[in-house]
Amino acid sequence: MVCANDDCQATVAKDEERAAEFVSTEAQDDSDVIETEEGADFEGKPTAKDVHCDKCGHDVAWYTIKQTASADEAPTRFFKCKECGYRWREYN
Repeated sequence: MVCANDDCQATVAKDEERAAEFVSTEAQDDSDVIETEEGADFEGKPTAKDVHCDKCGHDVAWYTIKQTASADEAPTRFFKCKECGYRWREYN
């Protein structure tokens, strides 16, 4: 690696052992990724039975959890109604 400071130009050899501890995006499979955009496939995700869909009234939805704020705040749960497909989120 080379220092980004143009005046420095120091170099350090890559630590291969440390680099092996990280997972690159090429090595990840789809189960590691939380999809929250409109076209996301929620089917097969965990199911919540303690929710209420404001669109159709159904009380079962798939959900995913994502940390959308700082680590000291509760994560956000994203839901998709199993009946009508309506999406919403809840902040705990």
